[in-house]
Amino acid sequence: MAEYEPEVVWDKRNSTIELTFRLFAENQQQFVIDDVDGTETAEEIIEFEDGVLFYWPGKSRFAEADYVKTIPFDGKKGLPQNVVVGILNYLAEVLANGQSDLLDFLTDEKAEIFELHWDEDKFQQAVAATPTTLIPYPSF
Repeated sequence: MAEYEPEVVWDKRNSTIELTFRLFAENQQQFVIDDVDGTETAEEIIEFEDGVLFYWPGKSRFAEADYVKTIPFDGKKGLPQNVVVGILNYLAEVLANGQSDLLDFLTDEKAEIFELHWDEDKFQQAVAATPTTLIPYPSF
């Protein structure tokens, strides 16, 4: 996933682990694009950022719409390994398709919005393909 510039942020106070990633594409036709905050840009290189959030239900605070996927974990017990492996395996597909879709978006004058697409069935298949063991929540 290195070509997608990933970053992992552990927010101890909010009991979350955020996996963010950035996609980049060349805006060859210099289309003016509005970002999520309404800021217009015609930059030559467009950067798109999204993420997956692992959270502790009842403790973590976040806006679900800010992430392509949110995944709860069971407190200090953590998260089943098959969910982590399933996320990483399926996320590679989501990012590859997203990169292609972003390039298409930048060449289609009629396209109004770009976003990553998450297929819950495909994700669950990726999870089911891996044995289950728990990865405990980090301690410090």
